[in-house]
Parts: sequence; C-alpha cells; structure tokens
Amino acid sequence: MGWLPATGLWPCLVAASLLPPDSPLTDEVNLTQASSDSAAVVALGETPVGSLQWSQLAAVIALIGILYHGILANLALQWWNDPDFSHGFFVPIFSGFVIWRMHHDLARVDSRPSWFGLPVVGAALITLIVGVLGAELFLSRSSLILLLAGLTILFFGWRFFGAISFPWAVLFLMIPIPAILYNQLTFPLQFLASNLATSLLSLAGVPVLREGNVIHLPAMRLEVVEACSGIRSLVSLTSLAVVFTYFFEARIWKRVVLVVAAIPIAVAANGLRIMGTGLLVQYWDPDKAEGFFHEFSGWVIFLLSLLMLYAIHRLINFRWHRGKGRKAA
Repeated sequence: MGWLPATGLWPCLVAASLLPPDSPLTDEVNLTQASSDSAAVVALGETPVGSLQWSQLAAVIALIGILYHGILANLALQWWNDPDFSHGFFVPIFSGFVIWRMHHDLARVDSRPSWFGLPVVGAALITLIVGVLGAELFLSRSSLILLLAGLTILFFGWRFFGAISFPWAVLFLMIPIPAILYNQLTFPLQFLASNLATSLLSLAGVPVLREGNVIHLPAMRLEVVEACSGIRSLVSLTSLAVVFTYFFEARIWKRVVLVVAAIPIAVAANGLRIMGTGLLVQYWDPDKAEGFFHEFSGWVIFLLSLLMLYAIHRLINFRWHRGKGRKAA
C-alpha cells in the first residue's frame, strides 16, 4: 500500500498553510513531510512487488480473461461432455496445489523480473492467433499455458519459473490432444486391444476368430469400437501416474519410468477388459456385453491398472535398494 504515506500528508500540508512562515511548528511540519516522503520512497523501492506491479498483474489477468474466456468455456464444455478428457477439471487444481505447497520455497527464490519473458509472450500470442484463424483448438488452448510461462518470466524471472516448471508443465495434461493425433492413435489401440483379447481368449480355451478389430465368438460377435480403444484409460492413467509419482517418488528417473510404464499398463488392462467381456458373453449372457456390467468392468480394470502401477513402483524400489545394498557390501 505504497500510496498511504503520501495520502496521510494532506492534513499536515493544510495545517502548515495556516501557520505563520516563521512559526517553529512550520519547520516541524516541513520536517515531518520530508521524512514521510522519504519513508514512502524507501517503502516503494524496497518492496519486491509494489502496488503498481500488483495493478499490472490485475490488468494482465483481466486481459487474459478477455482473450481466453471463449476458449476456456469451450474447453470446460469438452471436459464435461467428453469422458476421454474429463480429468481436465482436476489438472489445474493439482497444479495450484503443488504451487501452494511450494510457497515457502518460492518466497526464498530470487525473483527478478526479466524482459526475456516478452518474446515468450509474443510467441504465445502468435500461437493464439494462428490457432484461432486456423480453427485449431489445440494451438489456441496451448497458447494460454505458453502465455503463463512468458508472464511468469516477465514479472518474476527465470529462476522463479524454473521453480514452478513442474506444475506449469502439468497443465498441458488438461489440453485434449489434437484431433489428427487422436484419430491416428485410436485405430492402432483398437487393433492392439482386439489382438491381445483374442490371444487371451484363445489361451482360456474359447474358440475365437479375429478380423481386424472384430472378434468372432460362438455366442456373438464383439466389435472393438473407437470408444473401447482404451485411449480414455491411457490418458487418465498417464495423468494419474504423474500425480502418483509427485507424491510418492522423489527421483526424477523413477518418475519418468512410472509415467512411461502407464502406457503399456493401460493397453494391457484394456485387453483384459475385452477378454472379460468375451468370457461373460460366451459363458453367461451375451446381453452382459453392454449396460451396467460393461461400465462397471471399466472401473474395475482401471483400479487394477492403478494396482499394477503401484506394483511396478514397489518393484523398482526393491531392485534399487537391493542394488545399493550389493554395492555397499
């Protein structure tokens, strides 16, 4: 509140104007005015983020709201309507929580504003323009995250941005992948899931024939459609792996291994789910391929995926500590 000392000088100035020029009280008032002005200047100069800078930040936030309100509303609508990316609601919450946990460490970071943030801001705005003009949602949405990086560097410097680089990078998980990449991933995942399920059903003694992504059983035909490709569990499990490693693993290389391991785990789990559906169809009731059991099996398999991720984490730690013990011996 750097403007308060200067505001408090107005009663003194009025009183001084009413005193005779040679009055000793006039000198006292002038001295008080000079000392108050000096204190105000020192207070503003020593404050790392003064009232002017906070007003600038407020203006920037308002500008972001003007530029991105439509984009953010569309993004939230996709989170709500598309089950493949419904985890997006929780990503900014997690990112904010991580920054909040770091607030004591961030207070000790040398946060010096850097003009190098301006080129990053410029690149973000160019990305926004290209995304809007080209109707490319991924670019326009990602430009916001890039803009946040540029503004952070501009106001607080590189060291501060480096300190929050992890929660900043996590924000990309809330952006749905581009449609062209989504379509290129979906069919291979359908093929992998149907191929794995066919092999598992054959091992279980079920007569089965696969044609592309269609599985022929004696009881009925199962088609591994786009919704059953496993991309939903792949995206969700990868995001949860990032959260899991943040809370339970400090070493960077282990975090990377676990996040990468989430990909084959999700693929294998989806194959198990389709196999389970095939067993239900063959030995119980073909109607169980849809409805409640189909949805419930998705949750069961997802929990199984989390247990597999936890088991891999335990295995990595066991082998790591065992290897260190051998070296020590």
